[in-house]
Amino acid sequence: MPRKISLFSIVMLTLSSIIGSGWLFGSGMAAQIAGPAAIISWILGGVIIGIIALNYIELGTMFPTTGGMSQYASFSHGPLLGFVAGWANWISLLTIIPIEAVAAVQYMSSWPWSWANWTRSFITNGNITDRGLVIVFLFMAAFTLLNFWSVKLLTSFTSLIAIFKMAVPILTIGILMLSGFNTGNFHSAAGFMPYGSSTIFTATTAAGIIFSYNAFQTTINMGDEIEHPEKNIFWGIVISFGISIVIYTLLQVAFIGSVPTVKLAAAGWHGINFQSPFADIALLLNLSWLADILYIEAFVSPFGTGVSFVATTSRALAAMTTTRHLPTFLGRLSQKYRTPRTSMIVNLFLGILMAACFRNWSALSNVISTSTLIAYITGPVTLMTFRKLAPDWQRPFRLQAARLLAPLAYLLGCLAIYWAKWPTTIEVFGVIGLGLIFYVIYEIRRPMGITRLLASLKGARWLVLELLWLTIMSLIGSHQFGGNGWLPYPGDFGLVILGSLGCYYLGIHDGYFGLETKTAQELNQKNNY
Repeated sequence: MPRKISLFSIVMLTLSSIIGSGWLFGSGMAAQIAGPAAIISWILGGVIIGIIALNYIELGTMFPTTGGMSQYASFSHGPLLGFVAGWANWISLLTIIPIEAVAAVQYMSSWPWSWANWTRSFITNGNITDRGLVIVFLFMAAFTLLNFWSVKLLTSFTSLIAIFKMAVPILTIGILMLSGFNTGNFHSAAGFMPYGSSTIFTATTAAGIIFSYNAFQTTINMGDEIEHPEKNIFWGIVISFGISIVIYTLLQVAFIGSVPTVKLAAAGWHGINFQSPFADIALLLNLSWLADILYIEAFVSPFGTGVSFVATTSRALAAMTTTRHLPTFLGRLSQKYRTPRTSMIVNLFLGILMAACFRNWSALSNVISTSTLIAYITGPVTLMTFRKLAPDWQRPFRLQAARLLAPLAYLLGCLAIYWAKWPTTIEVFGVIGLGLIFYVIYEIRRPMGITRLLASLKGARWLVLELLWLTIMSLIGSHQFGGNGWLPYPGDFGLVILGSLGCYYLGIHDGYFGLETKTAQELNQKNNY
């Protein structure tokens, strides 16, 4: 694909992806889980994903290819690991499309205007109704159509949306801090950390914080569609990610300080459960004009994110076909518009199925966070494997202190998976395991298929052991993270780290040169930096 997305457009596209439904729901959910300490959760989540992103910037500039995050693991550890990583990443991306549509419809259901009474039937007991699902499907179809024709249309649309999406949260922060902001909320109702320190970690996944920061990969997956990728991949991520961390953290501060003291005294933070968090607070503060803007933003913000992730998800699915373990027609590009149209259509129908199965924002965000992290932990291992196997390859961006930052990113990612709590961990691992059925079917039909399948197990055994270790730890870990309490908190963190560190070094040891590595070498040599 031609390199034609500028730095400004990639920053706007990434911001449009990051500032989505996470800010509309995340602050309310995080405060409900952790109280004022949710501020730390947003900073911690930003640090975790930020350090992971640094690893992927080096890989992204080494191999600037469309849908790259679905391919890097196969370059260093063979087709089986590449497929598992790509499948986990694709599942997380696929889920984002329906979750953004669900978020928009959930806010629509509480529109206060008299002419919008018909939207009340979209939600019942926190779940999308059948009537609401019809609107969800229409949103998803619109997301897809805006990506169907060209990258130029996509970037023009998302650049406009991104400006609006940043302006409204910033306005909300300012108005709430000037109207009804009570600093006493930060230490009343059992203090700054009312439910213990463990809730800080729980909120990073359960409140959708990891999910909210997930969109840095929009830049990575655009690959060779970016103008001057050797520098714009780095700056696109750094600029957009830095802006989003500041906005999200200040939104949490504004939310905590603006919750009416009467409500807080009556129910505590666990009892604060707004259907439309910021809009509901605005109405309680008699800021109806702000509430109106927020209801409009609740339509526009998820819409912009959904549009962006149709592009990312279609490219991720198309990239997975390069290993020939999925039908190759999924990777075909439109001759005229150079977009993977078939992948977009398949993702649309699968997204509709997911929306019908998972009918609320909270459940979807937890699944996304966990599956995303499974894909992400392959990045640091791949990075250090290439440092060992191919030290002389071109690295337009070379991560400084990688010997420290790569294992740190890996361990933080594994801890965040553990924080998702049992049984979410094993449920997501099961969904990831379903993808292996496709892999085995396609592999055994190829010449020397069984032999290749057995050979590829070496490159993937470290991740299998990691998921097995996290499953065991999640089951026997502390009560704070859904376990049986055989290990006390925070000692369980130490054992998670110890076992994961062993899997990390095994992963670096198991990297090897294969057919996929030759493809990576060709990509690296084609760069004209």
